Amino acid sequence: MFENIDFSKMGEMLQKAQEEAKKMEENSKNKEFTTKSGGGLIKVTANGAGEIIDIDIDDSLFEDKESMQILLISAVNDVIKMVEDDKKLAASQMLGSLGGFSQ
Repeated sequence: MFENIDFSKMGEMLQKAQEEAKKMEENSKNKEFTTKSGGGLIKVTANGAGEIIDIDIDDSLFEDKESMQILLISAVNDVIKMVEDDKKLAASQMLGSLGGFSQ
């Protein structure tokens, strides 16, 4: 099971993984994800850290609170999913770049 693993390189690989994770976190903060709902009546933007950084609501929705709430929830959920998907992709790319344990 462990015959192809060079355990002498584990510390080096863990350090490289930590450095890559830190770079990934810094890069993600600079990314922006935007989604729209209600045909563009609501637009929500988040950064790669999952923080909502902008919400744009069309004035016509201020007269229909229930519709505004539904569309806002939908847009926020969509942008959070976009951020999560990006994090998963970045993590898989990072793991791929580290290579295997056998060297």
